[in-house]
Amino acid sequence: MRSTTRRCFSFTGLIAFVTLASVFAACRSKQPEAPPVATPSVALARSRVALGSPLDITYTFVVADNAHFDQDQRVMVHIIDADEELIWTDDHNPPKPTTEWKPGQTIQYTRTIFVPPCPYIGEATIQIGLYSTATQKRLPLRGEDMGQRAYKAAKFQLLPQTENVPVVYKEGWHPVEVGEHSSCASVEWQWTKRDATLIFRNPKKDSVLYLDTDNPGSVFTQNQEVQVSLAGQPLDHFTVTPKQQLLQKIPMTVAQLGTADMVELQIDVDKTFVPALLPGSNSKDPRELGIRVFHAFVQPTP
Repeated sequence: MRSTTRRCFSFTGLIAFVTLASVFAACRSKQPEAPPVATPSVALARSRVALGSPLDITYTFVVADNAHFDQDQRVMVHIIDADEELIWTDDHNPPKPTTEWKPGQTIQYTRTIFVPPCPYIGEATIQIGLYSTATQKRLPLRGEDMGQRAYKAAKFQLLPQTENVPVVYKEGWHPVEVGEHSSCASVEWQWTKRDATLIFRNPKKDSVLYLDTDNPGSVFTQNQEVQVSLAGQPLDHFTVTPKQQLLQKIPMTVAQLGTADMVELQIDVDKTFVPALLPGSNSKDPRELGIRVFHAFVQPTP
């Protein structure tokens, strides 16, 4: 009887020891939560955005007083739908690398994106974060964490693409080409020839023409001068530098647009090239190429 009692006490003590050991181990393994390195916020130029249209997004990071960045971080931008499913991403490197951010400093910059023509209409949410490209590890920020250090930054409404002003690539264009694929759309572009024409319905109000262009510079490495004209009158002039994508925002007044129902724009490029004829080129492309256009969009002002 005494022996049985001793064994019972020994077993009970063993359970207590294991329990205490587990608690101590859990305490040792639980690391203190790292302090936030910055407070992010996002401001949108418009709260209602049609698919396919441009959108200016201003990013602000207020760096924490005790923050230190030992490597450059990338800004994570996820746009999710009402069911918290990913629609598309706009991850990017901030203009000022995070290793140059100072404690207490406010970092602010604006990016213009083109909303992909995704098959979704309704409320969308922007999630923001900072992560290492080497480890994919995200840093803690101050804000509403939606999970895995993705912080809620802004909401907006996605509208149908039919809300936009239709733009027609009329003459002087090569067929559409398709490049890499994003989460819900592919990257597309069209090459101009020396002269190219765009036609669109007259919005009868001040507007902005967005021309998203480049010259990839793989076989042709000279700067190109581009002139945009409306009704025979020069509207804008800019330079396309090889390997540098350029988004040109060209204002158009009501007076310049005129009273006709349709407007015709002319794009003239001073230098064209034929890839197959360039010295040292392995290309067999016989086309005359001007500049590459990713987006041509007319945005009426509010």
